[in-house]
Amino acid sequence: MRAAIIGVGFMGWIHYLAYQRSGLAELAGFCSRDAAKRAGDWRGIRGNFGPPGEMIDVTNLAVYATLDEMLADPSIDLVDVCLPPHLHGDAVRKSLDAGKWVLCEKPLALTAKEAHSLAEKGRGKLLVAQILPFFPEYKLLQDAVEKGQFGKLLGGRFKRVIGPPSWIPDFYDLEQVGGPLVDLHVHDAHLMRMLFGMPKTVHSASRLHRGTDGIASGAPQYVESIFHFEDPELVVSAVSGVIDQASRGFTHGYDVQFELANVQFEMAAFGDDSVEKIPLTIAHADGTVERPIVESGDAINVFVEEIDAAANAVTNGFLHPALDANLAADAIRICEMQMPKKSK
Repeated sequence: MRAAIIGVGFMGWIHYLAYQRSGLAELAGFCSRDAAKRAGDWRGIRGNFGPPGEMIDVTNLAVYATLDEMLADPSIDLVDVCLPPHLHGDAVRKSLDAGKWVLCEKPLALTAKEAHSLAEKGRGKLLVAQILPFFPEYKLLQDAVEKGQFGKLLGGRFKRVIGPPSWIPDFYDLEQVGGPLVDLHVHDAHLMRMLFGMPKTVHSASRLHRGTDGIASGAPQYVESIFHFEDPELVVSAVSGVIDQASRGFTHGYDVQFELANVQFEMAAFGDDSVEKIPLTIAHADGTVERPIVESGDAINVFVEEIDAAANAVTNGFLHPALDANLAADAIRICEMQMPKKSK
């Protein structure tokens, strides 16, 4: 599969690194409005994980200044959309209209209405890069549910909290990035949709983000939610958002209950470069405790799995459930269900 990236920012850089390791996908080119980036200077790219951007060799890459140029190239099989979130919709639509496969970084769109419209339009050719299910700690949960390994799934609590997102200037802008729910919590919303199905109702408590003038914006900054499903025995909750101390870093994890086991995992990285963990731990009903060894040292390898899954969809027609655009659209709907009424 020959792919081309549009959007040379942080996620474009991470996808670039993943293509270098992929055995199933070839990065054939990229598109950027920035002349310096088209010349290979990606050194200004920074994010919250992975290495900083570098100079890249563009000798064997097709380099485009516009999406139209890229779409006119018949050798490109898949357009990898890594643009800012508010630009996803137009790029996805144009790429689908050109007959290309599309891999769109999360979130698919900033509203569930647009996301479901894109999923319908892209039926059979639109994939969404919701990376979380490819991490081994989270893949274990999906595998356990599919195989009935630990009996009935009873519920769980999910956590995703960061310090101030200084690398995204418009983070709290609901029309540009979407705020913590659509940009951050969407990972866990998507995973919950895969594990539990679609919730019927949600009860949330949130703290709104306040600007430098002290006035609350429409974007929730920190949200705790309880989800209610068709099955009344499911007890599911989540916490997500931003804590304003820069030393807070990043935390994610879960505590999931099955009929025959409890599975826990948590990783917290702090501003002093320290990392604390509850390693992946399975407490079985018979009193035994299992700590599976998982490879989680290099996050780029997880993106390689995602890119390879996209290539498998293009070349073999196999849709990995984690890439299903309909589930990605449902995840945005779950995020919207947690928004304070006045910011809808």
